[in-house]
Amino acid sequence: MPGGYGRKVTSPAPAVVARGVTKRFGSLVAVDAMSLRIEPTESFGFLGPNGAGKTSAMRMIATISPVTAGQLEVLGRDAESDGPSIRARLGIVPQEDTLDLELTVRQNLVMYGRYFDLTRSEAGRRADRLLEFVQLDGRAHDRVDTLSGGMRRRLTIARAQVNEPEMVLLDEPTTGLDPQARHLVWERLYRLKEAGRTLLVTTHYMDEAEQLCDRLVIMDQGRIVEEGSPTELIRRHSTREVLEVRGVGDRDLDGIGDRVEVLADRILVYADDGNAARSAVHARDLAPRSMLVRRASLEDVFLHLTGRTLVE
Repeated sequence: MPGGYGRKVTSPAPAVVARGVTKRFGSLVAVDAMSLRIEPTESFGFLGPNGAGKTSAMRMIATISPVTAGQLEVLGRDAESDGPSIRARLGIVPQEDTLDLELTVRQNLVMYGRYFDLTRSEAGRRADRLLEFVQLDGRAHDRVDTLSGGMRRRLTIARAQVNEPEMVLLDEPTTGLDPQARHLVWERLYRLKEAGRTLLVTTHYMDEAEQLCDRLVIMDQGRIVEEGSPTELIRRHSTREVLEVRGVGDRDLDGIGDRVEVLADRILVYADDGNAARSAVHARDLAPRSMLVRRASLEDVFLHLTGRTLVE
C-alpha cells in the first residue's frame, strides 16, 4: 500500500462525540462536563497544564477508563457498552514506550499483531511495511535496547498501526526527543493523517500543536476553556505580533500596543504591528536593553488562558 502503513481507512460516523462527559475519582473531578465532536481524519489536540484532565479524557476515549457521567460515542459506538469493539479499531501510543527490550524490532511488531489474531505471516508482512514507513527497516533484526529514544518512539508509532486502526491516540508523542527526531515523527504522523487516520494528540509543546492539530481544546482544571484551530485561537486571544522588551518599566509602555503583560524578565507588548510598537518605544527616548518582534504563538494564547503559575 502507498506509504507502507496499510489500507486507507475512513468512517462516515464522527470519530468522537462527547456530551457532558465527566470523570470523577472520589471527590476529585478530573474531567468536568466535557462536550466536543471530533470528525473523521481530523488531527485533534488536547492541551492543558498538568492536572488539567487531558490524560483522563484520552483514557475515556480509549475506553480503558469508564465515564462517570454523560454520554460518549467513539467511532459511532457507545463507549460504555462497546469498549472491546472500539479498542480493536484504535491505535494507542502511550507516553512511556512499552516495548519488549529483549526482542528484536521486527519481533515486537509481529508479537503485537498476534494479539489481534493476525496469522504470523500476515503480522510479518505488516511489520515489514511499517518498519519501512517509520524508516527502521534497516534495524529490523536489532534488539530494541540498542535503539535511540527517537527510534523507539517511531517503533511505538509503528506498533500502534499493526491492526490498521481508524483512530490513533498519542500521549505526548515527542517528549524527550531531539529536534531532528521530533520533525521525523511529525512527518510520519502527517502521512498517517493523509492515509485517513484520525489522530488525537496530547502535548506540552505548543509548536507541536500548531504543526499537528487541525483543531484543539485547551483544558484547565478539568474543563474545556477554549476550542478552535491554532490560527483561530491566536486571532481570538492575541494580536498578530508581540514585542518583547527588556530593561524598561511597564508604565513606560502605557498606550503602546493593545495589551501589555509584565513578566519577571521582560515585558510583552501585544500589537498587530510589532515594528510600529518598537518605533513607539524609541520615540519615547527609552533605552531598553533589548527588543524583539515576533509572531504571536499558540503559547501566548495558552498562557493567557491558563496562567503562568506552575501547577504541580
